[in-house]
Amino acid sequence: MSEAMIQARGLTKTYKRGGEELRVLDELDLEVEAGGFYALMGPSGSGKTTLLNLIGGLDDATSGHLVVDGVDVAELTGSELAQWRSDNVGFVFQGFNLIPVLTALENVMLPLGLTPLSKGEQRKQAEYALELVGMTDRMKHRPRQLSGGQEQRVAIARAIATDPKLLLADEPTGDLDRESANSVLELMTKLNSELGKTILMVTHDPLAADYASTQIHLDKGRLAQVSGAATAK
Repeated sequence: MSEAMIQARGLTKTYKRGGEELRVLDELDLEVEAGGFYALMGPSGSGKTTLLNLIGGLDDATSGHLVVDGVDVAELTGSELAQWRSDNVGFVFQGFNLIPVLTALENVMLPLGLTPLSKGEQRKQAEYALELVGMTDRMKHRPRQLSGGQEQRVAIARAIATDPKLLLADEPTGDLDRESANSVLELMTKLNSELGKTILMVTHDPLAADYASTQIHLDKGRLAQVSGAATAK
């Protein structure tokens, strides 16, 4: 049986909007095993992206406990959290977030600048990441010279360049046509099955969710339904 990669207990996140308090996550309990491919689903406002941001250390919980790969992220200082993210988490976004003036290779090398690797080692690692996503022949191209699907592949290469255990993807196929989306999803399935990456993917698309081995449904900040290896405790 796999170990838990993510353990949430009573996880709550509230925001202040005017004089009102908006509770986006409401005492959420969730356990996600390492090595799975999870689709995080639910209506707009259900807390999907908020949960992803908390898991990735991009935001702080209001209350409750969150342990990711044995680390209580709330106990890390700012610099410790930045280093932890760099070492353990890869992010993939709907809008790709590539830097237009840099080549594919240079974009993928960016997160490696936070590692102790030499420039030569960084380049080698970035080239390997681009090879994994099938973009070796496009490494000298800039984003505007690539299709949307190719841009997302480069973005995924950037996310895996530091060899993180966990990939967090927020609507990674939202800006892609069906064919490009399926190609990206097949790549993510390969990263999960062959490299053992734990993947948590926010999506509204049921066809995209079908690529995941487990579907987690949120509603109004609470766990509504789970099918597969993730469990509510």
